[in-house]
Amino acid sequence: MKVIDNENLRIDTYLSNELDISRSKIQKLIKDEKVLVNNKVISSNYKVKLNDEIEIDDDLNFDITVEPKDIPLDIIYEDDYLMIINKKSGMVVHPAPGHYDDTMVNALLFYLNKGTTKNIRPGIVHRLDKDTSGLMVVAKDEKTMELLSDLMSKHEVKRHYLAIVDGVISENSATINAPIGRDTNDRQKMKVTDVNAKEAITNIKVLERFEKNTYIECILETGRTHQIRVHMNYIGKPVTNDPVYNNKKSDEFGQMLHSYSIEFIHPITKEKLEFKQEPPIEFKNKLEELRNA
Repeated sequence: MKVIDNENLRIDTYLSNELDISRSKIQKLIKDEKVLVNNKVISSNYKVKLNDEIEIDDDLNFDITVEPKDIPLDIIYEDDYLMIINKKSGMVVHPAPGHYDDTMVNALLFYLNKGTTKNIRPGIVHRLDKDTSGLMVVAKDEKTMELLSDLMSKHEVKRHYLAIVDGVISENSATINAPIGRDTNDRQKMKVTDVNAKEAITNIKVLERFEKNTYIECILETGRTHQIRVHMNYIGKPVTNDPVYNNKKSDEFGQMLHSYSIEFIHPITKEKLEFKQEPPIEFKNKLEELRNA
């Protein structure tokens, strides 16, 4: 978030007012180095300045109440147990500082006629980054969520992504096997590292090459935070338009990364489910631009 008023307030007071979180909670986040100002760790008595960029680790489970909100959802499939949703780029999946009432969770609570909750991930089996579009599965009850999560942990949910990356990949296919952990220099980012890292495997297949870009399919064997974005940056082919891992300027749409297909055995009915969703128009327009260059 960017500071636009209340200059010279202590940051703990400023964030407590802006986010409706207790001041003691904010102070603990600052002490734990979960709050960065202009990408730097600060203390609770730091005075905010106009245009300061404040970042808060959004993986935290904040003690907040999530309200239902009438936000349209693009539902591809639905039964009594689960839903497949086509998430648009720009939509945040679960509440976090700065996004308390405009997330997919808010929309799901409204659509399913559920009341307010303190659970910021109801039904969310796996997440897509804010600027990643495409298919994701949502459980409608606790039992289904537990079973789907188990399928995920056993790598029994097949997920294919489409991406446009900067640079030309010469190999027709490749496997990136490199562990991913938190970037100790920037807590908002992940990186390939051996420190507090988890196994991460991404298989890539080249679909089309251009003068300075490559159109690829990515198949995940694991599901780490920012996995495709981190791995592609690691091999020097960052996702086009990625505002975090690509040093080049990004526009409002965000990274050219789309969750194209998802396949799994229904945990209750045992039916094989397979869904595909074409990328959004912005992604297709970028492809056409590259083809016509």
